[in-house]
Parts: sequence; structure tokens; C-alpha cells
Amino acid sequence: MKVTILGSATSTGVPVVGCGCNVCLSGNPRNKRTRTSALVEVEGKNILIDTPPDLHQQAIANRVEKIDAVIYTHAHADHIFGLDELRIFNFLQEGPIPIYGGEKTIDRIKKIFDYIWDSEVSMGGGKPMINAHPIQGEFDLFGIKIQPIEILHGAQIIYGYRIRDFAYLTDCSGIPDSSRKYLSGLQALVLGALRFRPHPTHFCFSQAVSEIQRIQPGRGLLTHLSHCFDAEEEDYFLSHNVELAYDGMEIAL
Repeated sequence: MKVTILGSATSTGVPVVGCGCNVCLSGNPRNKRTRTSALVEVEGKNILIDTPPDLHQQAIANRVEKIDAVIYTHAHADHIFGLDELRIFNFLQEGPIPIYGGEKTIDRIKKIFDYIWDSEVSMGGGKPMINAHPIQGEFDLFGIKIQPIEILHGAQIIYGYRIRDFAYLTDCSGIPDSSRKYLSGLQALVLGALRFRPHPTHFCFSQAVSEIQRIQPGRGLLTHLSHCFDAEEEDYFLSHNVELAYDGMEIAL
């Protein structure tokens, strides 16, 4: 099983438009971040987590040539607005792609991308072929157990996911006690950490570090990063027993 971090940035991306800070002007490729997503390769299947607006360039940069399914964390723009990029995978695979997410997430996707499900809209050259599946609990995908994990994103309940000994919790501001049973014995945990100052809907750095120390995965990696985080300061993060995820990072399990 391999996980590739396709994107590691918060909704603005990094560099941020119009910003002249050291991180945004950095020449370090690990400070060039596209919007958050990940690809899980397991049992010969490619499972994509979210479809951010940057999916096109992420797929090219990481030579992604197949997407067997998509699982969605929630329906905010930076996590769904690349859905139309699935069209090319329909062409390559000659068939529809199943997508999975919470009922509210799927309903929102259907409302925003209503043309996909509108029978009066012709296929033309660009209508994605999607089969949508609302989920409420653990489900089986190609014989692989997928465990949704309810987490807080401010007042909203969204999903993180556990696949085998890997868990992915982006846009997280709190982990309910009822969800912690799914986070034991992890080889790797990817957890959102927006910035150093507290934020109402995301963990800040110290909160994310505290959660990783509590959960004790084999590796703790931070994603959904703003331009507050400088990859040049790697030793600082390693001293807190966490790593900054970066675009193109591969995690072998």
C-alpha cells in the first residue's frame, strides 16, 4: 500500500496570490503547495481522496493515469471543485467512476455539479460519468475496508478516513471521543494543521501536535498547510515528532 500526497495546501494554495513573504517567494519546491488531496494505491486500485481545483496539475505531476474511486471528506470548494477533471479518467477507463461521501456531501456535489445528473444535458465532449454513493459507516470498496471517521470542522461534522493502518484527517478542528477507537495502531496519520495561531475551524500547529502525541501513530504528518509553514525549518518540526507533508510525498505502508 502506498499513499501519495497530491496536494498539501490550504484553500489559498501556496504561494498565496499577492504575497511577498519568505515562504511564498521561496525556491524550495516543498514550499509550492497545491490544494489538499491524496491518492491511496492498494490492491492494484487507486482511491483518490477529494478532487481539489488543482487535480489536473497534480495528476500530471504524479503521473496518475487511473482513478478507480473517489472518497470525499466534505463539500467545500477546495475539496470538490476539481471533480470535472475526472472526465479524462472516464475516457481512459471507458466507464464511470464511483464517488463516496456523507449524505450531505453527496447532495451538495449533486447540486453544484447538477449538469452531471441532468438527463437533458448532452454528453458532448465533457460530461463526467459519475456514480454517487452516500455512506453512513464502514463500507467495502473493491474488497478493501474503508472506515469513515467523523471529525469536527468547526460546527460541521465531516469525514476523515482509515484504510488499513493509514488515516487521513484533513480540515479537522476536533476529534470526538466516539471516533478515537478508529485511530489506534496506525502506521501513519495525516492530520490538518492550518497555521500556528488558533483558528475556529482547523487545528493549529500545537493542537495537531498534541493530537498526534495522544494518538501515537508510527508517523505523524501535517497537511492543509498555509504559508506560515516553511519547509526550510524541517528540524523544528521533526523536534516535535511531526513532519510537514509536501506535494508528491510518498508514504509506504
